[in-house]
Amino acid sequence: MEYRLFGRTGVKVSPLCLGGMMFGWWGENDYGETAKIIQRALDAGINFIDTADVYSGGESEELIGRFLADSGTRDNVFLATKVHGVMGDDPNQGGNSRRWITRAVDDSLRRLRTDWIDLYQVHRPDPAVDIDETLGALTDLVRAGKVRYVGTSTFPAHQVVEAQWVAERRGRERFAAEQPPYSLLARGVEADLLPVCLQYGLGVLAWSPLAGGWLSGAYRQGADLPQSRRSVLVADRYDMSRPENERKLAATESLALLAEESGIPLIDMALAFVIRHPAVTSAIIGPRTMEHLESHLPAADVRLGDDVLDRIDEIVPPGLTINPADAGWRPLSLTDPSLRRR
Repeated sequence: MEYRLFGRTGVKVSPLCLGGMMFGWWGENDYGETAKIIQRALDAGINFIDTADVYSGGESEELIGRFLADSGTRDNVFLATKVHGVMGDDPNQGGNSRRWITRAVDDSLRRLRTDWIDLYQVHRPDPAVDIDETLGALTDLVRAGKVRYVGTSTFPAHQVVEAQWVAERRGRERFAAEQPPYSLLARGVEADLLPVCLQYGLGVLAWSPLAGGWLSGAYRQGADLPQSRRSVLVADRYDMSRPENERKLAATESLALLAEESGIPLIDMALAFVIRHPAVTSAIIGPRTMEHLESHLPAADVRLGDDVLDRIDEIVPPGLTINPADAGWRPLSLTDPSLRRR
């Protein structure tokens, strides 16, 4: 497998990253099966694992940490996790405050059974917290040796730029990476976020490159659509009574036909498209089963021709996210009407 530089860190990582979202009660919570999936990924050359404290309420971190400890492979893995999600009933058990970050990192280190986290990411923006407060806490974690690099996830371009400026002015640790949603059906980040990441030399770890399963080949017009736990957790991305999801299904059908014409499995075309972008370092794959993992692995060696990429642009124009819910996060100015009205 060809390894890539992760932004300007000097670290080399695989173009596919093993995501742990489906490890735990959200997906597969049997340790034996999880261990087999992680081991197969490592054997295939993947050296990058990403999870989050909030995935299955910490169970994903526990399963990954147990495997790394049992197998003795911790030193060979670039390990990433995240902070921000609500982890309890206490109103302060979540968000981007110094108070929560300094507690959450120790909880993650304990669950992961490790002394350090390679990439510690802020899972979502927090409008209630000054970015300098967050960067100050993260800087202390780096200096304490608990964290090697810090990053963001699903931050808009202007907040990525602001964080870079604040880090320079205040002498804080600089965010080294951003993790945005990016797929054939969600291309909004092409307009400004990915160019900003290139400009500042950030590593980019794309989540949901299969659009939450829409590009797995299971979603086809005229067929019964699959039911999954994700369709309940994030119903607005799957509810077929919504016109934007009808448009997604039509685009998915056209993309599936293009893949068939090109002799490429749709999964391979979708993943290869994401990792072809010059700003993207790795695409996160989130298998729940070994079969899922095996279907993802060949994409690392697929290179799409310009003719295929031009056809993709005709089906889903550059910069277009068909369903805004696939952007993963919307600012309060769009979701709270009181902020738009006098």
